[in-house]
Amino acid sequence: MIEMVNLTKQFETVLAVDGIHLTVQPGEVLALLGPNGAGKTTTVRMLSAILKPTAGHATVAGYDVASQSLEVRRRVGVLTESPGLYQRMSGQEYLDFFGEARGLAPAARQARIADLADWFEMSGVLDRRLGEYSKGMAQKVALMRTLLHDPAVLLLDEPTSAMDPQSARLVRDTILQLRSTQRAIIICTHNLVEAEELADRIAIIRQGRIVVQGSPAELKTRLLGAPLMEVRFSQPGLNGAVSLVSRFAQIEDVGVDSTKMEFIRYRTDRPGEVNSAILAALLAAGMSVFSLSEVPQSLESVYLRAVPRAVVADKQGLSEGTSAAAA
Repeated sequence: MIEMVNLTKQFETVLAVDGIHLTVQPGEVLALLGPNGAGKTTTVRMLSAILKPTAGHATVAGYDVASQSLEVRRRVGVLTESPGLYQRMSGQEYLDFFGEARGLAPAARQARIADLADWFEMSGVLDRRLGEYSKGMAQKVALMRTLLHDPAVLLLDEPTSAMDPQSARLVRDTILQLRSTQRAIIICTHNLVEAEELADRIAIIRQGRIVVQGSPAELKTRLLGAPLMEVRFSQPGLNGAVSLVSRFAQIEDVGVDSTKMEFIRYRTDRPGEVNSAILAALLAAGMSVFSLSEVPQSLESVYLRAVPRAVVADKQGLSEGTSAAAA
């Protein structure tokens, strides 16, 4: 549904996007992560046919963003970081205006506005001027405008920005529902918890290049290592347990990560096989095991590991982003 091949954008002396290769399939959510100025917004503007690429090409729903820009815009819903609401219009007037601009017939756009207002819990406030809305309400109206023409592709920049937890939950549920209807969705966000919840794949961008991409699970394994397991004991004193797990480390390719009086943490690429063997051995040795579980590893840890690696690669004249894209 979305394909980028060597997508590049040069602004005079600034190379904003540097040879990106990415695809998004129908029914897939891609989270585009990166520091401010990394090239995320420029990428979205090219995909929405607002900017023309300097080199490379991109297609959206089968249409080229440079040569078939009108067809692209008809099929894309874009939520920008600054939604640009017309403060003197009411919410109803604003949505009706954009529905007409999208070519929706009067009855169709009124029905669509009513459906969206009901879904986003805005039915009772659309008669108020947009200038009176809170930031969260304004963001909901911007999302409603994005969805008015029922687009096949969504490009969302910080979709839950300034929202209270309940409204943010509603928007995340909406995104998941839209994914289930085979839409292709790109989300640019700094909310890493949200990205991990919503995204099928994640691409981290820095200085216009893709540093690394993959599913959250793949990125955790690639950058953080094998799954981290924790055996916790109901009684302190781990000398025997440490010795036993260390023997497994020699035989079963288990790496002891850390130990304290109450627990041992180790890594293994084969938790399904190794965990049961370690647990059985600990119990047979009389150890008072309280629990054995995987230690959650966050997307934040992946991000903080990936970006500094890219900095080092830049200094060495290497390009991890190019390697990842070629792979």
